[in-house]
Amino acid sequence: MQVERGQVVYPLARRKSRYIQVVDPRGRVVASTPPLLGKPRMATFTPDGSRAATSVVCGGVFPDGECDMVIAQWAHRAGGNSIVYCSSPVIPPWVDPRLAAVVGMGALLSAAAITYLGRRISAASLRPVTAIRAELDEINATCLGRRVPVPPSDDEIHDLAVSVNHTLGRLQVAVEQQRQFASDASHDLRSPIAAMCAEVEDALLAPQETSVTKLGRTILGGLERLQAIVHDLLTIARLDAGCPGAREPIDLAGLATAECRTRHHMRNRCEFSLKPGVVVIGDRLRLGRLLTNLIDNAERHADSTITITVRRAPGDECDGQRFPHGMAVLEVIDDGQGIDPDKRELVFQRFARLDAARSRDAGGTGLGLPIARQIAETSGGSLQIEDSPRGARFVLRLPLHEGDAASLASGPGILHPDVSPTTK
Repeated sequence: MQVERGQVVYPLARRKSRYIQVVDPRGRVVASTPPLLGKPRMATFTPDGSRAATSVVCGGVFPDGECDMVIAQWAHRAGGNSIVYCSSPVIPPWVDPRLAAVVGMGALLSAAAITYLGRRISAASLRPVTAIRAELDEINATCLGRRVPVPPSDDEIHDLAVSVNHTLGRLQVAVEQQRQFASDASHDLRSPIAAMCAEVEDALLAPQETSVTKLGRTILGGLERLQAIVHDLLTIARLDAGCPGAREPIDLAGLATAECRTRHHMRNRCEFSLKPGVVVIGDRLRLGRLLTNLIDNAERHADSTITITVRRAPGDECDGQRFPHGMAVLEVIDDGQGIDPDKRELVFQRFARLDAARSRDAGGTGLGLPIARQIAETSGGSLQIEDSPRGARFVLRLPLHEGDAASLASGPGILHPDVSPTTK
C-alpha cells in the first residue's frame, strides 16, 4: 500500500541520512523516502539473483562530496519484482563521536595503565641501584671491607654491582698497602732518629766520655741511613706516580762496567761474563739504580764472590708479545746462604726483611729490591729470583732492542765494557 502511494514509511527510514528507494522492473522509482521524492534512482547496479549487492555511490542524488554505501535487494510484489535500494553515508570510524569517545577513553586507560606499570617496573628495577648507592654512601676509610649488595638477576645491574665490589676490593688492598707502607716507613725513620737521640743524650750526660769527632761519626751514620731511606721513598713515589723515564739505547754490559768502576772498596770479588752489544731501550739512571740495588744486596750477603752476567736469550712463546726481538738477560749472583723458594717473593715487598736466611742485612732499607723490580716492570721487563747451586740468583729480563749493535755502540751514551771475565 505504501509503495503504491509512492511513500516508504519504515522505522529505519526515519534516521537521518538513511535513504530508501523502490525501483520497478522498468527502472522507475515508484517509492522513496521524503528527501528523495522526485529524484532519479540512486544507483544503477542490480542484485545478483536472490543475494543482495553492495556498492559505494558518490554524487548523484547524494549531496556533493558525499559517498554513500548502497545496498540493493530484490523485493517480490504482485506487479512484478522490484529492487529496493537502501543507502547510508560512508562515515570514517574516527568521525563517529561514540567510537571516538570509546577509542579516546581506551587510549587514556591504556596510557594510564602503561604509565603505572612502567613506574612499578622501573622502581623494581632501580631498587638494587638504590641499595648500591645507599651502601656506597656508608662506605668510608674506616670500613673499606664492606661491599655493595649483588642482585640475583643476571643483568647489567648485577654486573655493575660485581664491578663495584671488585673496585672496592682493589681500593681496600691499595689503602691497606699504603697504610702498611706509611707504618713501615715511620718505623724505619724512627729507628735511626732514636739512635741519634740516644747518642746525643749520652754525650750530654757524660761529655767527658766522648768527643765531637766521635759523636759526629756516630750521628753521621744515622743521617746517612735516613738519607738513604728518604731517597728510596722519593724514588718509590716517582715510580708510583707513573712518571715516564727517558728512552735511549743502553748497552747492559757497558752499564754493568760503569757501575763496578764506581765501587772502589768492595769487600767481595766480582766476576763478569758480559756479552757486548746487548742493547735495551730505557732510562739510564733508573736502570743504573736497579743494578746498584742488586749489587748492594749481593755485597751484603755474599761470602766472597759476586757474579754479574749479561747475555742474549730468545723470547719464549708465552712472552712473545713482551719480547718480540728476544730478551736481554742480566744476572747478579752471590755465594751467600741464598733464599728459600717460598720466601723469594717476600723480599720484593716493601720494608720486608728475612730474619734467618738473610740475617746479615744490616745496612739495607728494605726498599732496594722492591724498587729494582718496579723499575724492571716499568721498563717492560721482569725481575725474579731463580734457582742457583749456591746463594741468591737475581735475573733481570728486558726487551732486546732491534738494531745493529755495532752502530748503537758507536753512538753517544754507550759504554764499552773493557773488564776481564774475572775482576777483583
